[in-house]
Amino acid sequence: MDQTHIVITGPTAGIGRASALTLASHGAVLTLLCRNLEKGKSLAQEVVDAGGVEPTVVEMDMASIDSVRLAAERVIELGRPIDILLNNAGVINSHRRETIDGFEETFAVNHLAPFLLTGLLLPQILAAAPGARIVNVASGAHQFVKGMQFEDIQSTQNYKTFDVYGRSKLANILFTRQLAKRLEAQGVTVNCLHPGAVSTDIGKQHGEWIARVVHLILKPFFRSPLKGAETSLYLCTSTDVADVTGAYYDNCKIKRPKPWAEDDEAAETLWQYSEDSLDFRYPALPKS
Repeated sequence: MDQTHIVITGPTAGIGRASALTLASHGAVLTLLCRNLEKGKSLAQEVVDAGGVEPTVVEMDMASIDSVRLAAERVIELGRPIDILLNNAGVINSHRRETIDGFEETFAVNHLAPFLLTGLLLPQILAAAPGARIVNVASGAHQFVKGMQFEDIQSTQNYKTFDVYGRSKLANILFTRQLAKRLEAQGVTVNCLHPGAVSTDIGKQHGEWIARVVHLILKPFFRSPLKGAETSLYLCTSTDVADVTGAYYDNCKIKRPKPWAEDDEAAETLWQYSEDSLDFRYPALPKS
């Protein structure tokens, strides 16, 4: 991983932190996109103290479209191709919240923000091709729902915590499949994964009771963050997956997701909905 440029979202806690520290220990040059700038700087110093290359820390609030755009601009200004983009950050809320842009927050942070960030950074990712990778942290929680439920995708009519979270994770898988198709023959692979039940800070930023209850009940069964990061790290580093794209992984192995996560028509609908909602169009790709 010497001098491999890796951009990571949500790197200051849980599997994101474990991934960042492990990748840095193998010589990767990290760009850390952090909601909490101080935590990001602390992690960067930890990397340096351990002998790694000093990371670049960029502030980014994934609940703000303007913040995502500004963060992407700052990454582009680095003038360095992106070998790997690890879309790791996520949130779960016990009740409905809206972002500053008026989107339901779980869907916005877990899907719309990485969708936009990936599109904005795509030219820098393509500049690292062939061999560039996009890795999306999805979840087995996609089985909580049986489709995107486009009629209430912003959960204005009905809000159930695990349904909303599951739908956002389903969106991660559908996005992965559609982006992999669009990048076919461009030298960039796109894969996603289920990290397993991991003790992380997800849901804690708002003092969510749901996070406290889940952690209390399931703590004996949780994987460590490093164990939970294994599949993320595998997809970022292994030569075994160098030519694999559009797949869903669990425990470092390809796994078939639920049928509704393989619905290409839904994936296309989600893509169009996302572009329209964000008023953003993915860059035109050269013919393969």
